[in-house]
Amino acid sequence: MFKPLPTLLRVAAIAVTAFTFAQAEPIPDANKINGFAIGAQAYTFNRFTVFEAIEKTAEAGAKVIEFYPGQKLSKEEPTVKWDHNASDETFAKVVAKLAQHGIKAVNYGVVSIPTEEAEARKIFAFGKKLGLYGITTESFEAIDTIEKMVKEFDIRVGFHDHPRRPDKPSYRMWDPYFILELTKGRDERIGACADTGHWQTSGINPLWAVKTLKGRIVSSHLKDKEDFGKSHDVPYGTGVGQIGDILAELKAQGFQGNISIEYEYNWENSLPEVKKCVEFVRDWKPKP
Repeated sequence: MFKPLPTLLRVAAIAVTAFTFAQAEPIPDANKINGFAIGAQAYTFNRFTVFEAIEKTAEAGAKVIEFYPGQKLSKEEPTVKWDHNASDETFAKVVAKLAQHGIKAVNYGVVSIPTEEAEARKIFAFGKKLGLYGITTESFEAIDTIEKMVKEFDIRVGFHDHPRRPDKPSYRMWDPYFILELTKGRDERIGACADTGHWQTSGINPLWAVKTLKGRIVSSHLKDKEDFGKSHDVPYGTGVGQIGDILAELKAQGFQGNISIEYEYNWENSLPEVKKCVEFVRDWKPKP
């Protein structure tokens, strides 16, 4: 049975102080399912609050969550936003809520990381305080600052891909070769947040992209879609996303990061589909 939230708040307040400067650790095996740190990207539940996203993640059977900046904190405090500028009080409430439901925060994004070190440091200090495995961004122009922060805070950074934009040829994050070029020679903790659904929207075979980025995949927004192009998300294993083969490839690569279910469909009632995605990973077995 979970502890009452007020007691957890007191514990969380102590934890916040104790672990502010703790070294980042790998995602514990206890928070993995079938060897994968599979959980929800809170954006899946962006029609709801942070507290509800945590509750729904737990209800889906997952044990980790990736937050995004700007989500409302709770029904009781809808004007309070959750991000790297959160007050100590808000931070303690989120830590307590995570503990109440047995969920570990593992990632944060997609967040813009400025080139100015002082502002970038706020994001990484927040991640360190929360005990994150990684941070997700598309701020390729801040690569020098990011590398410095990665070394200082020992937090990984994954560059995320949205779909290619014919109206904006300068946008290149969708291209795995661009990510390889961007991260070449950089700290090994810098790589890709592999959003397989956006690759499908771009007409890219996601399994090929995962193989191409071998050694540089920090995390994943793992999606299955009903087809390539502008189609919608479906539960793992029911679309064209080759989810089983991607899991096998990640396993072969020694991938240790988080896999976020960012389910961008059926927004008001996606929990059953998210649960099916968790169950797919739980039941997955490599081909003989």
